[in-house]
Amino acid sequence: MSKAIENLQAKIKQAKLGGGQVRIDKQHEKKKLTARERIDYFLDEGSFEEMGMLVTHRTTDFNMDKQQFYGDGVVTGYGAVDGRLVYVYAQDFTVFGGALSETHAEKICKIMDKAVQVGAPIIGLNDSGGARIQEGVRSLGGYADIFYRNVQASGVIPQISAIMGPCAGGAVYSPAMTDFTIMVQDTSYMFVTGPNVVKTVTNEEVSSEELGGASAHSTKSGVTHFTAQNDIDCLMQIKKLLSYMPQNNQEKPEDIEIQLDEEYREQLEHIVPENANKPYDMHEVIKGIIDEDSFFEVHKNYADNILVGFSRIGGKSVGIIANQPMSLAGVLDVDASKKAARFVRFCDAFNIPLLVLVDVPGFLPGTDQEWSGIILHGAKLLYALSEATVPRVTVITRKAYGGAYDVMNSKHIGADLNFAWPTAEIAVMGAKGASEIIFRKEIASAENPTEKLLEKEAEYAETFANPYKAAQRGFIDEVILPKDTRRKLIKAFTMLKNKDVLRPKRKHGNIPL
Repeated sequence: MSKAIENLQAKIKQAKLGGGQVRIDKQHEKKKLTARERIDYFLDEGSFEEMGMLVTHRTTDFNMDKQQFYGDGVVTGYGAVDGRLVYVYAQDFTVFGGALSETHAEKICKIMDKAVQVGAPIIGLNDSGGARIQEGVRSLGGYADIFYRNVQASGVIPQISAIMGPCAGGAVYSPAMTDFTIMVQDTSYMFVTGPNVVKTVTNEEVSSEELGGASAHSTKSGVTHFTAQNDIDCLMQIKKLLSYMPQNNQEKPEDIEIQLDEEYREQLEHIVPENANKPYDMHEVIKGIIDEDSFFEVHKNYADNILVGFSRIGGKSVGIIANQPMSLAGVLDVDASKKAARFVRFCDAFNIPLLVLVDVPGFLPGTDQEWSGIILHGAKLLYALSEATVPRVTVITRKAYGGAYDVMNSKHIGADLNFAWPTAEIAVMGAKGASEIIFRKEIASAENPTEKLLEKEAEYAETFANPYKAAQRGFIDEVILPKDTRRKLIKAFTMLKNKDVLRPKRKHGNIPL
């Protein structure tokens, strides 16, 4: 073997050790995989091709020239997930705590550029202490270079961020601009300013976990879409997420071949209670419509009065948005509107058809909601659905009241097909509230106002609390038996698969942010 080959092999061996065995052991002690172990587990065996293995930083200040590590704290390259091309970068905490330098950022930017050129998803495995302070503005410029590429890639290729360790300061804004973020419980956190700064400025005592851990961001802020028990679970969830989406915005998700039968689902007949005020679990409706065990819920622990997630219907990837009567009666509020709007825009960007399941009594009233901007945030969902050009199908299972009826993918904002179950109630408001307004004088002058209210309530319900007025006007395409829903949806999405919409020429719309 020549000396040149021996020299190369020595460098490769050194690069693969990252910050050294002692630091690798410390990573394992924290129950975390190393950057290379994460990539090896995530990608198909033998598919990873590394780029920039021998890159080193160019800093000489603070004696940094005496601390050189091949790769400079990030492993970058491409490989395959279930045979499909993906680009990936994994920050290496064993090298300078994964801190981002100018060259570290250059490596990430290089594969981001290539992912856009080729048209393949990019996955970032984040585990970094932040900017490398020895480099000053050069490291900050590196972050900005990445942010810019996040924006240019948005809606072109899927971008997924896994937070598998610390992610603080400016580093948080790259994951925030990607399509989906997943955090690992107990070992990851995200915040703009840490606990020490918070204590100095606001005098609040808070831990890193309380301030920016996976639980806080999955339930309170909505910053993360998924949480994972550990590194392996995190990587498996990313694989599953990728299975529902195409490679880029010029393609459609791959269909899965399944054996179809008559596709009637008798269990759907017994889900909606006869009492219109009694809740039921919309998950049961979804379960009766989709291919078995195919629902992958997004933002599961955040704004649970609305459900969003990916599924398959007849082998086709479909995005589902559904009111959840089990939480706040399924009303739309600030958080639910933002959650659903963002999901709609992702599906529309990547050619994933939308199914909207409606049981909504309206928007949540109250000063808190009004002062928090329910008008503005509700308009986000309205805008997102009105703008979407993918196949869009609606099923109204029960209540569809007021402005929320319009917002939840009504015919009036461009839905392709709108179905209703016989239990559907499509009206400005519920029978009781409407009767109290319409028949106020008549009820007040009655010998028994309570009895008269019940009488008028029944009269209003008979006239309006059903789907037939809307069906007569063509606002509902068909009133269907619940058991027939899956069969109808399979046919509907098959019919709509080649839908094409010509948009007016414009730079972009001005969504109410």
